[in-house]
Amino acid sequence: MDLGIRGRSALVCAASKGLGRGCAEALAREGVNVTLVARTRETLEATAQEIRQASGATVSVVAADITTVEGRAAALAACPKPDILVNNAGGPPPGDFRDFDRDTWIRALDANMLTPIELIKATLDGMIERRFGRIINITSSAVKAPIDILGLSNGARTGLTGFVAGIARKNIVNNVTINNILPGMFETETLRKRSEAMAKADGREFAAAHEARKKVIPAGRFGDPAEFGALCAFICSTHAGFMTGQNFLIDGGAYPGTF
Repeated sequence: MDLGIRGRSALVCAASKGLGRGCAEALAREGVNVTLVARTRETLEATAQEIRQASGATVSVVAADITTVEGRAAALAACPKPDILVNNAGGPPPGDFRDFDRDTWIRALDANMLTPIELIKATLDGMIERRFGRIINITSSAVKAPIDILGLSNGARTGLTGFVAGIARKNIVNNVTINNILPGMFETETLRKRSEAMAKADGREFAAAHEARKKVIPAGRFGDPAEFGALCAFICSTHAGFMTGQNFLIDGGAYPGTF
């Protein structure tokens, strides 16, 4: 299927690895010119070169922290008129909410709620003027099924979800859509680090802890970032212009609810 986005430009945040990279790779394969943003230049440059070689797409990089004013300014200077915006940032740490002070909450809100809002604010009007825009927010399956030790993520990402619900319907008339993708457990560095922490806390080997997490997924495996990227690319396509304000859960069947 031709997704109809060849020649478009995309700004993809936290794109040097994991789910952000999966999105960047999928978009590049569709002929989209991608600008990758991440903090570590060496990893970012290596990822960009691999995507160029695999897709032939134009790939630019910005080594910056997207959660800062300066980082967002650098990203937007490199890609001032994106047709596609993929908002993504590392999740806040787990823990007991009793241990979270105000500064901890503000950092979580800055990264996982306010940064996406600022980038939407900076790019939305241009998309409206050009009458094409696709905004994707990578949130979490915890938006639908909150996890007790992820209170910071539950709060910040649900806040972003509510914000998006309030503005998405207003802009689809201009062929600009805003949607969220809610990942479950994907085979990423973040997942492995959490498995390592669980193993350490339980006194188990890493392999045993990692395997135990896999067994709770009906699919019997962790997700592949390429699967996540493929979903992102479709939602960014010309075929998805009738969908906005939606939360697309991709978790291998882990969420047990009807709605």
